[in-house]
Amino acid sequence: MTTGHQTPTIPAATAAASGRTERVQQHRRYLMCRPEHFTVTYSINPWMEPAKPTDTAKAVAQWQTLYDTYLSLGHEVELIDPIPGLPDMVYTANGGFVIDGVAYGARFRFPERAPEGPAFMEWFGAQGFDVVDPVEVNEGEGDFLLVGDTILAGTGFRSTGDSHRELRDVFGKEVVSLTLTDPRFYHLDTAISVLDPVEGPGGVERANIAYLPGAFDAESRRVLAERYPDAIQVADADGAVFGLNSASDGRNVIISPRATGFEAQLRERGYTPIMIDLSELLLGGGGIKCCTLELRGAGS
Repeated sequence: MTTGHQTPTIPAATAAASGRTERVQQHRRYLMCRPEHFTVTYSINPWMEPAKPTDTAKAVAQWQTLYDTYLSLGHEVELIDPIPGLPDMVYTANGGFVIDGVAYGARFRFPERAPEGPAFMEWFGAQGFDVVDPVEVNEGEGDFLLVGDTILAGTGFRSTGDSHRELRDVFGKEVVSLTLTDPRFYHLDTAISVLDPVEGPGGVERANIAYLPGAFDAESRRVLAERYPDAIQVADADGAVFGLNSASDGRNVIISPRATGFEAQLRERGYTPIMIDLSELLLGGGGIKCCTLELRGAGS
Protein backbone atom coordinates (compact mmCIF):
# COMPACT_ATOMS: atom_id res chain seq x y z
CA MET A 1 0.00 0.00 0.00
CA THR A 2 1.30 3.42 -0.93
CA THR A 3 0.13 6.30 1.23
CA GLY A 4 2.81 8.84 0.42
CA HIS A 5 5.23 10.38 2.84
CA GLN A 6 4.14 11.20 6.37
CA THR A 7 5.44 13.43 9.11
CA PRO A 8 6.20 11.62 12.38
CA THR A 9 4.18 12.66 15.39
CA ILE A 10 5.94 15.53 17.13
CA PRO A 11 6.43 15.19 20.92
CA ALA A 12 4.49 17.78 22.91
CA ALA A 13 7.59 19.58 24.16
CA THR A 14 9.04 19.82 20.67
CA ALA A 15 5.73 20.97 19.27
CA ALA A 16 5.41 23.67 21.91
CA ALA A 17 8.95 24.87 21.33
CA SER A 18 8.34 25.14 17.59
CA GLY A 19 5.04 26.94 18.04
CA ARG A 20 3.13 24.07 16.47
CA THR A 21 0.00 22.57 17.99
CA GLU A 22 0.10 18.91 18.96
CA ARG A 23 -2.77 17.22 17.13
CA VAL A 24 -4.81 14.37 18.62
CA GLN A 25 -6.07 11.58 16.40
CA GLN A 26 -9.76 10.72 16.80
CA HIS A 27 -11.21 7.29 16.04
CA ARG A 28 -13.61 7.58 13.08
CA ARG A 29 -16.22 5.34 11.44
CA TYR A 30 -16.84 5.69 7.73
CA LEU A 31 -19.09 4.32 4.99
CA MET A 32 -17.57 3.55 1.59
CA CYS A 33 -18.63 1.83 -1.65
CA ARG A 34 -16.27 -0.08 -3.91
CA PRO A 35 -16.38 1.49 -7.43
CA GLU A 36 -16.96 -1.78 -9.26
CA HIS A 37 -19.31 -0.09 -11.72
CA PHE A 38 -17.51 3.23 -11.99
CA THR A 39 -17.57 4.94 -15.38
CA VAL A 40 -18.66 8.29 -16.81
CA THR A 41 -21.64 7.97 -19.13
CA TYR A 42 -23.37 11.27 -18.36
CA SER A 43 -22.35 14.75 -17.28
CA ILE A 44 -23.83 16.45 -14.22
CA ASN A 45 -20.78 18.50 -13.20
CA PRO A 46 -17.91 20.21 -15.06
CA TRP A 47 -15.50 17.35 -14.31
CA MET A 48 -17.52 14.68 -16.12
CA GLU A 49 -16.69 14.18 -19.80
CA PRO A 50 -18.33 11.02 -21.18
CA ALA A 51 -16.07 11.13 -24.24
CA LYS A 52 -13.01 10.72 -22.04
CA PRO A 53 -12.21 7.05 -21.33
CA THR A 54 -12.28 5.77 -17.76
CA ASP A 55 -10.47 2.81 -16.22
CA THR A 56 -12.65 0.98 -13.71
CA ALA A 57 -9.83 -1.27 -12.53
CA LYS A 58 -7.64 1.76 -11.84
CA ALA A 59 -10.49 3.45 -9.96
CA VAL A 60 -10.93 0.35 -7.79
CA ALA A 61 -7.18 0.16 -7.09
CA GLN A 62 -7.00 3.84 -6.07
CA TRP A 63 -10.11 3.46 -3.93
CA GLN A 64 -8.60 0.38 -2.28
CA THR A 65 -5.56 2.40 -1.24
CA LEU A 66 -7.83 4.91 0.48
CA TYR A 67 -9.78 2.11 2.18
CA ASP A 68 -6.58 0.39 3.34
CA THR A 69 -5.22 3.70 4.64
CA TYR A 70 -8.25 4.25 6.86
CA LEU A 71 -7.88 0.76 8.30
CA SER A 72 -4.13 1.22 8.84
CA LEU A 73 -4.91 4.37 10.85
CA GLY A 74 -7.23 2.38 13.09
CA HIS A 75 -10.55 3.62 11.73
CA GLU A 76 -13.63 1.52 11.04
CA VAL A 77 -14.96 1.28 7.50
CA GLU A 78 -18.40 -0.09 6.64
CA LEU A 79 -19.28 -0.99 3.07
CA ILE A 80 -22.48 -0.59 1.06
CA ASP A 81 -22.83 -2.90 -1.93
CA PRO A 82 -22.43 -1.19 -5.31
CA ILE A 83 -25.44 -1.40 -7.62
CA PRO A 84 -25.06 -1.90 -11.39
CA GLY A 85 -26.17 1.18 -13.30
CA LEU A 86 -25.31 3.54 -10.42
CA PRO A 87 -21.67 4.44 -11.13
CA ASP A 88 -21.67 7.36 -8.69
CA MET A 89 -22.50 5.28 -5.60
CA VAL A 90 -18.77 5.32 -4.87
CA TYR A 91 -19.31 8.92 -3.72
CA THR A 92 -20.94 7.81 -0.48
CA ALA A 93 -20.69 11.25 1.14
CA ASN A 94 -23.67 12.26 -0.97
CA GLY A 95 -25.83 9.43 0.39
CA GLY A 96 -26.94 11.10 3.62
CA PHE A 97 -25.92 12.98 6.74
CA VAL A 98 -25.53 11.18 10.06
CA ILE A 99 -25.35 12.62 13.58
CA ASP A 100 -25.98 10.77 16.87
CA GLY A 101 -27.42 7.73 15.16
CA VAL A 102 -29.91 9.73 13.05
CA ALA A 103 -29.48 9.42 9.27
CA TYR A 104 -31.06 12.21 7.24
CA GLY A 105 -31.40 10.74 3.76
CA ALA A 106 -30.46 12.24 0.42
CA ARG A 107 -32.77 13.37 -2.34
CA PHE A 108 -30.66 13.91 -5.44
CA ARG A 109 -31.14 16.76 -7.85
CA PHE A 110 -30.39 14.78 -11.01
CA PRO A 111 -32.44 11.73 -12.08
CA GLU A 112 -29.27 9.79 -12.89
CA ARG A 113 -28.47 9.60 -9.19
CA ALA A 114 -32.01 9.53 -7.76
CA PRO A 115 -32.07 5.75 -7.10
CA GLU A 116 -29.08 6.10 -4.79
CA GLY A 117 -31.19 7.86 -2.16
CA PRO A 118 -33.43 4.86 -1.32
CA ALA A 119 -30.46 2.48 -1.52
CA PHE A 120 -28.53 4.42 1.12
CA MET A 121 -31.61 4.86 3.33
CA GLU A 122 -32.22 1.10 3.20
CA TRP A 123 -28.62 0.52 4.30
CA PHE A 124 -28.92 3.01 7.17
CA GLY A 125 -32.11 1.34 8.38
CA ALA A 126 -30.60 -2.14 8.21
CA GLN A 127 -27.65 -0.94 10.31
CA GLY A 128 -29.85 0.39 13.08
CA PHE A 129 -29.83 4.09 12.29
CA ASP A 130 -32.96 6.18 12.77
CA VAL A 131 -33.68 7.14 9.15
CA VAL A 132 -35.38 10.41 8.26
CA ASP A 133 -36.78 10.56 4.72
CA PRO A 134 -35.98 13.90 3.10
CA VAL A 135 -38.62 16.13 1.58
CA GLU A 136 -36.24 18.72 0.15
CA VAL A 137 -33.49 18.23 -2.42
CA ASN A 138 -30.19 17.62 -0.69
CA GLU A 139 -27.02 15.63 -1.37
CA GLY A 140 -26.03 14.66 2.13
CA GLU A 141 -22.57 15.22 3.48
CA GLY A 142 -21.56 16.55 0.11
CA ASP A 143 -23.23 19.80 1.17
CA PHE A 144 -23.52 19.40 4.95
CA LEU A 145 -20.47 19.52 7.21
CA LEU A 146 -20.47 19.23 11.00
CA VAL A 147 -18.00 21.63 12.65
CA GLY A 148 -18.22 21.32 16.40
CA ASP A 149 -21.92 21.70 17.16
CA THR A 150 -22.65 23.74 14.04
CA ILE A 151 -23.70 22.46 10.62
CA LEU A 152 -22.29 24.32 7.64
CA ALA A 153 -24.73 23.86 4.76
CA GLY A 154 -24.01 24.58 1.11
CA THR A 155 -26.38 25.65 -1.62
CA GLY A 156 -26.11 27.07 -5.12
CA PHE A 157 -25.78 23.98 -7.29
CA ARG A 158 -27.20 20.83 -5.67
CA SER A 159 -28.84 21.04 -2.23
CA THR A 160 -31.63 23.61 -1.95
CA GLY A 161 -31.87 26.28 0.70
CA ASP A 162 -35.09 24.64 1.95
CA SER A 163 -33.07 21.57 2.89
CA HIS A 164 -31.17 23.73 5.36
CA ARG A 165 -34.41 24.43 7.23
CA GLU A 166 -35.26 20.73 7.13
CA LEU A 167 -31.79 19.92 8.43
CA ARG A 168 -32.29 22.30 11.36
CA ASP A 169 -35.62 20.66 12.20
CA VAL A 170 -34.14 17.14 12.07
CA PHE A 171 -31.05 17.72 14.18
CA GLY A 172 -31.93 20.77 16.29
CA LYS A 173 -28.54 22.35 15.65
CA GLU A 174 -27.43 25.70 14.31
CA VAL A 175 -27.28 25.59 10.51
CA VAL A 176 -25.15 28.18 8.72
CA SER A 177 -26.02 28.57 5.03
CA LEU A 178 -23.21 29.18 2.56
CA THR A 179 -23.61 29.88 -1.16
CA LEU A 180 -21.29 28.27 -3.71
CA THR A 181 -20.75 30.25 -6.91
CA ASP A 182 -18.09 28.35 -8.90
CA PRO A 183 -19.49 25.31 -10.78
CA ARG A 184 -16.21 23.43 -10.31
CA PHE A 185 -17.00 23.38 -6.61
CA TYR A 186 -20.60 22.26 -6.77
CA HIS A 187 -20.65 20.60 -3.33
CA LEU A 188 -19.57 22.17 -0.06
CA ASP A 189 -17.09 19.36 0.60
CA THR A 190 -15.09 20.42 -2.45
CA ALA A 191 -14.53 23.88 -0.97
CA ILE A 192 -14.32 23.26 2.80
CA SER A 193 -12.39 20.67 4.78
CA VAL A 194 -13.23 20.06 8.45
CA LEU A 195 -9.84 19.62 10.12
CA ASP A 196 -11.04 18.79 13.64
CA PRO A 197 -13.84 16.21 13.87
CA VAL A 198 -14.18 16.45 17.66
CA GLU A 199 -14.73 19.67 19.57
CA GLY A 200 -14.82 19.78 23.36
CA PRO A 201 -13.85 16.99 25.78
CA GLY A 202 -11.31 14.68 24.15
CA GLY A 203 -10.90 16.99 21.19
CA VAL A 204 -9.88 20.55 20.43
CA GLU A 205 -11.27 23.59 22.19
CA ARG A 206 -12.57 24.97 18.90
CA ALA A 207 -12.83 22.99 15.67
CA ASN A 208 -11.13 24.57 12.68
CA ILE A 209 -11.57 24.32 8.93
CA ALA A 210 -9.72 24.95 5.68
CA TYR A 211 -11.58 26.58 2.80
CA LEU A 212 -11.31 28.06 -0.67
CA PRO A 213 -12.52 31.69 -0.54
CA GLY A 214 -13.07 31.94 -4.30
CA ALA A 215 -15.71 29.21 -4.25
CA PHE A 216 -18.18 31.37 -2.28
CA ASP A 217 -20.16 34.55 -2.65
CA ALA A 218 -19.16 37.66 -0.70
CA GLU A 219 -21.58 37.12 2.17
CA SER A 220 -20.42 33.53 2.70
CA ARG A 221 -16.80 34.66 2.70
CA ARG A 222 -17.67 37.23 5.35
CA VAL A 223 -19.38 34.61 7.51
CA LEU A 224 -16.48 32.17 7.21
CA ALA A 225 -13.89 34.83 8.02
CA GLU A 226 -15.88 35.93 11.07
CA ARG A 227 -16.55 32.44 12.42
CA TYR A 228 -13.20 30.87 11.60
CA PRO A 229 -10.52 33.56 11.86
CA ASP A 230 -7.80 30.91 12.20
CA ALA A 231 -8.95 28.85 9.22
CA ILE A 232 -6.50 27.77 6.54
CA GLN A 233 -7.35 29.65 3.36
CA VAL A 234 -6.35 27.50 0.43
CA ALA A 235 -5.20 28.77 -2.95
CA ASP A 236 -7.22 28.10 -6.09
CA ALA A 237 -4.44 25.90 -7.46
CA ASP A 238 -4.96 23.48 -4.57
CA GLY A 239 -8.73 23.74 -4.68
CA ALA A 240 -8.75 23.01 -8.40
CA VAL A 241 -7.19 19.58 -7.80
CA PHE A 242 -9.82 18.81 -5.12
CA GLY A 243 -7.29 19.40 -2.35
CA LEU A 244 -10.07 20.38 0.04
CA ASN A 245 -12.04 17.24 -0.69
CA SER A 246 -10.18 15.58 2.13
CA ALA A 247 -10.76 13.60 5.32
CA SER A 248 -9.26 14.39 8.72
CA ASP A 249 -9.18 12.47 11.99
CA GLY A 250 -7.82 15.47 13.86
CA ARG A 251 -4.18 14.64 13.21
CA ASN A 252 -3.94 12.82 9.89
CA VAL A 253 -5.43 14.64 6.90
CA ILE A 254 -5.87 12.57 3.73
CA ILE A 255 -5.42 14.84 0.70
CA SER A 256 -4.64 14.82 -3.00
CA PRO A 257 -0.90 14.56 -3.76
CA ARG A 258 -1.29 17.47 -6.17
CA ALA A 259 -2.38 19.88 -3.43
CA THR A 260 1.19 20.75 -2.50
CA GLY A 261 0.43 24.19 -1.10
CA PHE A 262 -2.28 22.82 1.16
CA GLU A 263 0.09 20.07 2.27
CA ALA A 264 2.61 22.67 3.44
CA GLN A 265 -0.10 24.68 5.22
CA LEU A 266 -1.26 21.58 7.10
CA ARG A 267 2.27 20.74 8.21
CA GLU A 268 2.72 24.29 9.49
CA ARG A 269 -0.34 23.78 11.72
CA GLY A 270 0.89 20.45 13.09
CA TYR A 271 -1.32 18.14 11.04
CA THR A 272 0.09 15.10 9.23
CA PRO A 273 -0.87 15.11 5.53
CA ILE A 274 -1.20 11.70 3.90
CA MET A 275 -1.26 11.77 0.12
CA ILE A 276 -3.72 9.53 -1.73
CA ASP A 277 -4.19 9.73 -5.49
CA LEU A 278 -7.82 9.37 -6.63
CA SER A 279 -7.23 10.88 -10.06
CA GLU A 280 -9.44 8.31 -11.81
CA LEU A 281 -12.40 9.06 -9.55
CA LEU A 282 -11.86 12.77 -10.15
CA LEU A 283 -13.07 12.08 -13.70
CA GLY A 284 -16.50 11.68 -12.11
CA GLY A 285 -16.10 14.85 -10.08
CA GLY A 286 -15.22 13.21 -6.79
CA GLY A 287 -12.27 12.85 -4.45
CA ILE A 288 -11.33 11.56 -1.02
CA LYS A 289 -14.16 13.13 0.99
CA CYS A 290 -16.70 12.30 -1.71
CA CYS A 291 -15.84 8.62 -1.17
CA THR A 292 -16.14 8.90 2.62
CA LEU A 293 -19.36 9.30 4.62
CA GLU A 294 -18.96 9.90 8.34
CA LEU A 295 -21.06 7.56 10.52
CA ARG A 296 -21.66 9.24 13.86
CA GLY A 297 -23.45 7.49 16.69
CA ALA A 298 -25.62 4.39 16.68
CA GLY A 299 -25.63 1.59 14.20
CA SER A 300 -24.20 -1.90 14.21
